[in-house]
Amino acid sequence: MTSKNFIKYIFIAAVLVTAGFALADALGWFNPKPYTAVSHGSHFHYVPEDRDPKVGIDKFPQQEPREFEVITPTGQIVHKDSLQTNQE
Repeated sequence: MTSKNFIKYIFIAAVLVTAGFALADALGWFNPKPYTAVSHGSHFHYVPEDRDPKVGIDKFPQQEPREFEVITPTGQIVHKDSLQTNQE
């Protein structure tokens, strides 16, 4: 194999690896938070992974929840403790 072919294959491999990382990031594999920021014009809405598909994006909060809060599937921000007591 010539050095020109070797460089070409290295370049193709680098492009494929980069595309793989971009796809994984777009699918949210690197997102450690239980919600995603969704662009909605000039602002963002914070949407949980388990969102109710019947609820529009505009119903979700525009501010990130604090560390002791969670976003419900319908778009309300509630305290983590109140969510756990309702589930028990």
